[in-house]
Amino acid sequence: MVSEVKIVSGRGIPLVGNDIDTDRIIPARYLRCVTFDGLGEHVFTDDRTVLKGEHHFDLPQYKGANILVVNRNFGCGSSREHAPQALSKWGIQAVVGESFSEIFFGNCVAIGIPCVVVDTETAKELQERLAANSEVAISVNLESLQVQCGDFSASILMNESTRNMFLTGSWDACGQLVANKDQIRATAAKLPYTKWHESVAS
Repeated sequence: MVSEVKIVSGRGIPLVGNDIDTDRIIPARYLRCVTFDGLGEHVFTDDRTVLKGEHHFDLPQYKGANILVVNRNFGCGSSREHAPQALSKWGIQAVVGESFSEIFFGNCVAIGIPCVVVDTETAKELQERLAANSEVAISVNLESLQVQCGDFSASILMNESTRNMFLTGSWDACGQLVANKDQIRATAAKLPYTKWHESVAS
């Protein structure tokens, strides 16, 4: 399937700190949006305001980065799906961290963003390397379960069922529907209640 996610490569952005909750990722006042379009420009908006342009999501050298490296319990707090959507709209395609809130993790899977786990030392090493050189290449390989950053590599963890969803593309419910449209139409044709409108019309 076209929705398969096996390797995410590009540049990384470090975000140091434990227990970064979903209200910091995208404040509640932005949850009234009708669609998720435009959420990316407001990601971490309160933190960015406080840091007056010095937040990593404002620094020009990290523009275009697509892999976020975080610490412990990232995405805790409320269950808002707007948090991973805001990250995605900013350009994040994968998150590497020490641990994640279960609901945040699930919301990321639902939109095709793999969240992989590393130990504390690896997270620190990756963040330091990305802080020292914003242009260093980084990749998350779900097939080999490795993260590579320059000449540094380390193991990553992801439960096997979730990993299989990314490798096969089955995380993408809409994609599965489109890919199986012929079978869906054939099944629908056999169901009497899908033809109810025809009998009423006649």
